Amino acid sequence: MSTDKKDNWSFQWDAFKNDASFFEDDLFLFKQWIYPNKLEDFSGKTALDCGYGRGQHLKMIAPYVKKAVGVDLNTADVAREYLKEPNIELLSGDIAAVSLPEKFDIVYSIGVLQHTDDPSRSFVNIKSQLKKGGRLMVWVYSREGNALNRFLVEPMKELVFKRLGRGALLAVSRAVAALLYLPVYTVYLLPLGFLPFYEYFANFRRLTFEKNYQNVFDKLNAPQTHFIGRETVERWFKADEFCDVHISSYLGVSWRASGTLK
Repeated sequence: MSTDKKDNWSFQWDAFKNDASFFEDDLFLFKQWIYPNKLEDFSGKTALDCGYGRGQHLKMIAPYVKKAVGVDLNTADVAREYLKEPNIELLSGDIAAVSLPEKFDIVYSIGVLQHTDDPSRSFVNIKSQLKKGGRLMVWVYSREGNALNRFLVEPMKELVFKRLGRGALLAVSRAVAALLYLPVYTVYLLPLGFLPFYEYFANFRRLTFEKNYQNVFDKLNAPQTHFIGRETVERWFKADEFCDVHISSYLGVSWRASGTLK
């Protein structure tokens, strides 16, 4: 991955490293994204977090795991300020290429695969870090339900947002998040389930403004985004390799998927 792309993520997690105000939002979302798996499923296990960002998910599983390792491009310094748990180890590396000497009971990647150069290749690589009988969990943006993001937001990123300075992009993201509250608390309160992002905006109302602001910035700042079709997720968790597979749509705009390696 290019230096520019690495810098985007480093800047993002440094900008949002003081996240105590929305830890409960992060915890709620993490539980939703790993469903039907639970935090208790990490008890006594070893785990690998593929793309740990500022380390919020590692903090959540730390009370349960025997040991957890995180791999991310270049956010270790930010995460180390946040994580003091002795059973957490942070490494720098590309999840598409990293090869660790140990295998893990649980490997998970939350909202990261879609931003790699080749999500399927990245999936194969993180799968290689899983023990036989181990559990793999991923959450990715779906191709289904994301037409506005694919055909409006992404082109706007190329034409406008990538040309902005980072301070300006933070300001734009805050303004966009604030403006969204008007339709979310008016039109989207009506029983109009056909509207785009109808389920997503119900979740928007549950989260704090700061968390919604971070989510907007995440979408505008990401140097590249792939939207993953269900058939691709099904191919990742093919029956000859995985059992106890769960694939479900989350809020109509993403896939949460997990399976046990045979």
